[in-house]
Amino acid sequence: METRTLRQQGLTATAIGYGSMGTAVGYGATDDTESIAAIRRAHELGTTHFDTAEMYGWGEGEKLLGTALAPIRDEVTIATKFGLTPGTYAPNSQPDHIREVVDGSLRNLGVDHIDVLYQHFKDPAVPIEEVVGVMKEFVDAGKVRFLGLSNTDGDSIRRADAVHPISVLQAEYSIFARETETLFPVLEDLGIGLVAYSPLARGFLSGAVQPRSAYDESDFRQRIGWWAPEHFDANVHVADKLARLATERDTTLSQLSLAWLLAQKPYIVPIPGSRNPDRVAHNIAAADLTLTDTDLSRVAEIAPTGGFGGRGA
Repeated sequence: METRTLRQQGLTATAIGYGSMGTAVGYGATDDTESIAAIRRAHELGTTHFDTAEMYGWGEGEKLLGTALAPIRDEVTIATKFGLTPGTYAPNSQPDHIREVVDGSLRNLGVDHIDVLYQHFKDPAVPIEEVVGVMKEFVDAGKVRFLGLSNTDGDSIRRADAVHPISVLQAEYSIFARETETLFPVLEDLGIGLVAYSPLARGFLSGAVQPRSAYDESDFRQRIGWWAPEHFDANVHVADKLARLATERDTTLSQLSLAWLLAQKPYIVPIPGSRNPDRVAHNIAAADLTLTDTDLSRVAEIAPTGGFGGRGA
């Protein structure tokens, strides 16, 4: 699989990474045995970049990923995130909290260093310069290799990078979620890579979206604008049109959607997540699909501004 450079400091990742949120939270019932098999299948097929966060099960997701990757730790990069409060999910990037969470993440993952450490969400109560100053402590101690930000804005990225180089931004980006494109000039000016989470629009572009009634209350997608009753049918219509385009290219909707992301910029790495090893293999195969200018123009015609209703609740 192609390797992409995410920052001049040396951070690289395979074109398609693995996002592990669904192994611990958000998408209904989980099966640890199947999730571990899916993670290891991703590595077998060439994936080297794996993403998690303290918030994914409040440490349980990190423990599962650490267990899955333990035999191959030296062959992969592991990213995790801090910055939320258990129970309330309120932003919390107070210095002592950062130190507590990062030390906990090292224990949960069973590693002596974290390859990429992100602030998960911007915290308006703590200046970003102070946050990055604490993150830098872990770099200086050899416990973190590269720094990143997630779910933030261009001004915060510039201010953070002035304290210590920011190697990568993680943000939601897909055919349905296009807001991150406004940050491309900042990323290119500073030479920062983009890790795209939810590259299949929380499953809407997976080719397996179900009727709204099939998602139980534990599934957070019930609270996302794309699934709202007033928008759901319109989004299904868009996905159907994209699926027909994929069929013409002898591929699938999910592979078309991932290949579209790879075609946008050479510094973008999508991190689809699945607990199913076969689905993981299917996603990774998208790295071999090259879309033509005509394909990209047709996607733009079908979904010129993304999905209907927005990605937020």
